[in-house]
Amino acid sequence: MSAIHEQAMNYVYQQVLQRLIGHFSRVERTALQLLIQRIVVAAGGMEQVGNYKVLVAHGGGEVSSYTLALLRAAQLSIAGRAPKTFNLRVATLRHAGMTQTTLDTLHQGYSALFFHDDPRVELLMVENQEVQPFNHQRPASSAGREVSQRAMLMVGHLTSGDVRATLCNDTYLSLGDFYQRVTTWNGGVHALVSGDSPRKQGQYLAWLKKRALLAGVAMPPGRPLSLNGLFARMEEWSVGCYRDLFGEQYVANESPGRGGHRHLAYIGIADLLSEVDPGSTSLVTEFLAHRPDPFGFHFSHPDFPNPLLMAHLCGLQAQCLRELSYEDGVEGFVRQAQGYMFRRQIPEHLIAGASSRDGRVLAATYAQEFFGLEEGQLTCLLYSPFIHHGERLESYLRQCHPGMLVALPELHKVLQGKSATEVLQQWAIDTSGLPLPLLQHLYRKRPQSSDHSARVCSQRSQQSLSRADVRSFQLSGR
Repeated sequence: MSAIHEQAMNYVYQQVLQRLIGHFSRVERTALQLLIQRIVVAAGGMEQVGNYKVLVAHGGGEVSSYTLALLRAAQLSIAGRAPKTFNLRVATLRHAGMTQTTLDTLHQGYSALFFHDDPRVELLMVENQEVQPFNHQRPASSAGREVSQRAMLMVGHLTSGDVRATLCNDTYLSLGDFYQRVTTWNGGVHALVSGDSPRKQGQYLAWLKKRALLAGVAMPPGRPLSLNGLFARMEEWSVGCYRDLFGEQYVANESPGRGGHRHLAYIGIADLLSEVDPGSTSLVTEFLAHRPDPFGFHFSHPDFPNPLLMAHLCGLQAQCLRELSYEDGVEGFVRQAQGYMFRRQIPEHLIAGASSRDGRVLAATYAQEFFGLEEGQLTCLLYSPFIHHGERLESYLRQCHPGMLVALPELHKVLQGKSATEVLQQWAIDTSGLPLPLLQHLYRKRPQSSDHSARVCSQRSQQSLSRADVRSFQLSGR
């Protein structure tokens, strides 16, 4: 029975390979052969490839989807010409903004590639620093959502309402822990495969280093001598940023350790994709049936990770801080981002209706569903009234809660940790969405500089990235 089953499965895998190859152009077939060659060489020859395990980080984007399909074609091609082929680990970081549509798209792609019953494929998901088998139907962790909610709020307050930092920083920071866990978990992997460009990877590393410096994290001399060392340093930087963000309230989770394979290899394939637009290939649009999610986060773009939610925050910012209307703020942002939203294939009716009442309700519902944040808490975040000894508290109350102006001195006592009524304490908690110890931590903090010279809502931002920060080690996953 076992032999019959194995024979039947091999036939199925060959059918999957034939379907994959049918979607390849001549350029893509050449890229496939070069990828096979790189994997075999990295493994130490065809006789060693059966003991080799490679990792791809899959966030649901077009590049990682295409990379995964190309890897599957390589895996099955080797299986057709050798006794054994390499093993594949696919890992996804589940963050608070990951929608069910994105999870369903991942599952659908895995099914098309016939991953679920293949013992040579390992599908993982990391959520709230815990490695789990991938399951697109598993409800989001309530504890994980609470942690992300607080991190999002703290970042927003400390960056004085920087929209992009508010939405992205927590997920970016969690990548250090993510890579440590998925490369060392259960024996680890031998290599990381990525289709992302060195420029995008360098942008992330430069950003993380900058955030760590702002948080006062010590910078060791030199640079890591291995990819394992880079991931360890990324984790240290991320932990340092979280310690600065949460202060005494930070609770360290168990470190993933330094297990796994000592010399983790990197197999980059961005050069193989130079003549390919992954998002428009039939391999992605037809075979994997990949469809962009209008409300899905897309962190590989430096300015617009979630355009519709960003438009909502820009509308609130215009209404509350710039003496403009909500519609003015949304429409100003849409004018900046319309080219990107068109390429992202966001439906035109969603773009056109972003500034409407229905669009505002839709965005507010999304913020509540995924981040547990009400519109009033987002407005509070944009004002950032508690930082630096509450220097903006009076103006915030005057604009948004004029009835509370009479309680301004008592609110300062609340934030200073002095004795105050429970009613005022609860008001501060409900209004901000943060527990009192974190509000008091904010009160003692100075605002941090944002990633942009000006808020993305008022003008298109430009990132300043030092070429010296673009190292030889590269990352993947978007």
